Amino acid sequence: MIVNLAENGWEVIYHRAHALLAAQIAGHWRKSDSPERLYETIAAISHHDDLEKEWEGNELTPAGAPLDFTLNRSDDIEPLRKHLTDARYRGRWVTMLISKHICFLNQDRWGTTAEWDAFLNEQIQHQEQWRQELGITKDEAERAYQFMRWCDRLSLILAQKQIPDAGRALEITSGIDGQRYDVRQLSDERLTVEPWPFEDSEFTVNVEATCLTELKYANNNELVKALQSAPIKILDWTFAKPA
Repeated sequence: MIVNLAENGWEVIYHRAHALLAAQIAGHWRKSDSPERLYETIAAISHHDDLEKEWEGNELTPAGAPLDFTLNRSDDIEPLRKHLTDARYRGRWVTMLISKHICFLNQDRWGTTAEWDAFLNEQIQHQEQWRQELGITKDEAERAYQFMRWCDRLSLILAQKQIPDAGRALEITSGIDGQRYDVRQLSDERLTVEPWPFEDSEFTVNVEATCLTELKYANNNELVKALQSAPIKILDWTFAKPA
């Protein structure tokens, strides 16, 4: 989960909600410049974090605070295998993109253990097999994944409240066709992306955030009860094409 310190406690955004925010962003992309299999790509974006189940497992720091995802990285490969198996129900295209994302997130694992090498090599082989079966070129597959990563990155920037102040620009990624994209806040508090890649000149996206009032919890059961009963607020952002 994504955990932000708030004035009266913590603001928690579930990872699946962040993925849905990324899918909203993807849906506003300029149609004439969209990746292959746009709707399946949006499905992959929406479901790429289905592995995360914040009401299960350990979600507390040693001090008892809600555990932000940046502090919670597992070495267990089996949940990743299950996530990929579950993705197969949505088809090879969705599975291929999620597999590519898992490889990207774990690229630093290469050479660490024989198990990780075997798993990552297996994913590369599967991706190539699925790509050929789908009749998609390497460039088309890579562009679709870079689109997915771009939307995921912008969603994280929003959810983690990383937009700089004073109108300063922050790079999203430069993966789509080698084009750099920056996000910044306008004087009226709307956001813009430069260059503008979206279909409409203005649109709004949103995500739900759970508001916790206690700074620490005795155990995970206490945290889960708080998460399931705490008030929820909607965070929204309006994007506008620069004048």
